[in-house]
Amino acid sequence: MKRLELKGGAELRPLSEADNSELSALIEANREHLRPWMPWAADQTPERTLAFLRQAVRQELANDGFQAALRVDGRIAGVAGYHGIDRQNATTTLGYWLAASYEGRGLMTAAVERLVSYAFEEWRLHRVELRAAPANVRSRAIAERLGFREEGRLREAERFGEEFRDLVLYSVLAQEWPQD
Repeated sequence: MKRLELKGGAELRPLSEADNSELSALIEANREHLRPWMPWAADQTPERTLAFLRQAVRQELANDGFQAALRVDGRIAGVAGYHGIDRQNATTTLGYWLAASYEGRGLMTAAVERLVSYAFEEWRLHRVELRAAPANVRSRAIAERLGFREEGRLREAERFGEEFRDLVLYSVLAQEWPQD
């Protein structure tokens, strides 16, 4: 993946092992902000972040999607990427998170919009999915703002420690996506 420019001067660029220190510090600074929505946030360590970054590099090399740093003014503000590509069914699922200090500026909406366009234009996929906790109003608003359709609730679909939580499933199809 090449660097993807976003509106307002932000960019998406592939994650690498060199991002470990900056990304770990961002996660630590936003742990309480992320904890309600991201199962990994409660006990994320620099070692686990490095393992994630190594997996992200392998994912991209395998042509199974990619994980990108959302960068604003040269600094990582969050992460957005694909949870792999189902080539047989021409579909993918997106995931993302944003540091609290960058919320409310339309950055993640722009990032998700660019990733959806990339999936349809570059990979010629048919469907992009997004899942969010029912109470995650900000994440759900991104899907709705971009024209994703709510398909329903996935009961106890995500493990948080010892409990399971519901997720709301959204999708958009290639023929529904506006062409640039």
